[in-house]
Amino acid sequence: MEWWARGIDWAGGAPGLRWRGGRVSTLAYGQRLAFRAVGVRRCPGARGNPCPLEAVVPGRSTGGRCPECARLDRAHSVAADTVADDPQPYHVYLAWFGPGMTKVGITAEARGEARLLEQGAVVFSWLGRGPLMAARRTEEVLRQALGVPDRVAYERKRAARHALPPAGERAREVEELYRRARTVGGWTETLEPLEFAARDQAGAFRLDGLPRLDGTIAELVGGGVVTGRLLAAAGPDLHLLAPDGRCLVLDTRLMRGWVLEAAGEGESFSVPVTAAVPVAESAQEELF
Repeated sequence: MEWWARGIDWAGGAPGLRWRGGRVSTLAYGQRLAFRAVGVRRCPGARGNPCPLEAVVPGRSTGGRCPECARLDRAHSVAADTVADDPQPYHVYLAWFGPGMTKVGITAEARGEARLLEQGAVVFSWLGRGPLMAARRTEEVLRQALGVPDRVAYERKRAARHALPPAGERAREVEELYRRARTVGGWTETLEPLEFAARDQAGAFRLDGLPRLDGTIAELVGGGVVTGRLLAAAGPDLHLLAPDGRCLVLDTRLMRGWVLEAAGEGESFSVPVTAAVPVAESAQEELF
């Protein structure tokens, strides 16, 4: 049986690796991970549909899909603003990823906190509730009024996790932005405002006490081995302590489309690694 990776899963509030066919392998902090990529990376398809060509895709692509499947995926995406007639209620939220890194976003109410786990939000608070288009308008109004983005670069998120301020400081920064948002006029006429309640997810991600970040895994390669102890997980990222003592991040989106098999006890780490980028230099990196 082939184990074809589909990325990370946060169902139930805990991380797991998803595989083709719907299987999920639950991850436990402190466990040893050791696997080898087999063959070539192939497009996993989109929206539950397999790629008809099983096209080969680049190892460094976080999307991991061929152009045709990528278009299909975005054609039915609220995040890409291509869906306007979804009747279900939506939440507007504020999400904090590190000092000075707060964004405003929306998510379907039925998804609960899953979207915030998937993004790696260390702290968040709901702001309002209402129809999709009202939520979308509010997101844009607040983004402009508050001077905050709707996206935060992944490299900045990763670096910030390794030097988090105390929980109280994290919550205060979100609360201050919440108070400013409530003074922005107009949006409460179409959305139901929700009371401030800081939800801190550092414990779910196991972020407290992480060592310095040394680098990120650039890509998987055929025959390449990844091995290390799982220290933390946030959003799509696994923070690993490699056998040589380095703390490295593996973006599980890079696993999507690879067949993986267990590596032996004595096999060495053998995939490319990119040195960590300081927060101040990473603002122009790939956005979430």
